[in-house]
Amino acid sequence: MIDQLLNPEREAVESALVRLLPVDAWPERLHRAMAHAVFAGGKRVRPILARLANRAAGSDPDTITEAACGLELIHTYSLIHDDLPAFDDDVLRRGKPTVHVAFDEATAILAGDALLTEGLLVLARFPVGPAWAVRRADAVELAAEAVSARGMVGGQMEDLEATGQVESREVDPRLRLDRIHRAKTGCLLAASVELGAVLAGVSDDDRKRFADFGAGLGLAFQIADDILDATGTAQDLGKSPGKDAESGKLTYVTLYGLENAQRRLADLEERLAGQAAEIEGEDGDLAAIARYVARRRS
Repeated sequence: MIDQLLNPEREAVESALVRLLPVDAWPERLHRAMAHAVFAGGKRVRPILARLANRAAGSDPDTITEAACGLELIHTYSLIHDDLPAFDDDVLRRGKPTVHVAFDEATAILAGDALLTEGLLVLARFPVGPAWAVRRADAVELAAEAVSARGMVGGQMEDLEATGQVESREVDPRLRLDRIHRAKTGCLLAASVELGAVLAGVSDDDRKRFADFGAGLGLAFQIADDILDATGTAQDLGKSPGKDAESGKLTYVTLYGLENAQRRLADLEERLAGQAAEIEGEDGDLAAIARYVARRRS
């Protein structure tokens, strides 16, 4: 059932990414490194979320596919930088060598920088035409805020500061964990849902409903990621498992234990299904992807 929903969505996204990111452009080594990361077989959750939200808001998602792909380029930049020796120092991503391993560290940094910039440029350019100008501007602001020092980058900074400090007298670890997850992973996922609504031209009240659903979905994604890191294999995950515990990272599993993390995720899944039903009725696409995110195995 979920494959019937996701497979055609992924095909639409993949086709747009190929159009947007030429592999043989100048400088060739940089573009090959960018393509190595982008075309390594990702799930494309963020652009798919934008398309599904756009459809749920009553619009045609094919009109916003390129813009949605801007989020995938931004997300891929964050993965390249996450894998660097200064951060997670990982050698596998999506089952393939990470960019700094396949190329070199300097090229990986530049590839990440380029993808971030390219993603914002795509959002500024698509959909094409003066009629979209205000919505494009809103989309760029939304995405930039999501990855700013108040969003993803800020969450990454606090994640670094919290490493090795599961127990801390200075900061309540529960509040810190929630803040890290909502910022580091949640902000861009929430922005993906909200982007689809923004480009559909919804009212402010409806935009907030989409944003609230997206924020909860982002939290569910990260809790599921924490659980997978503790329980999955390299074959399942396409990256090295057990890195969180090994490096002393603050996660739902390290703080609350595996069973409590699983219980929290199940509760969040049901809440998201209810929010999705309020947006698009029972058994809609948003509810389906919420269950997919909460139950994913890779």
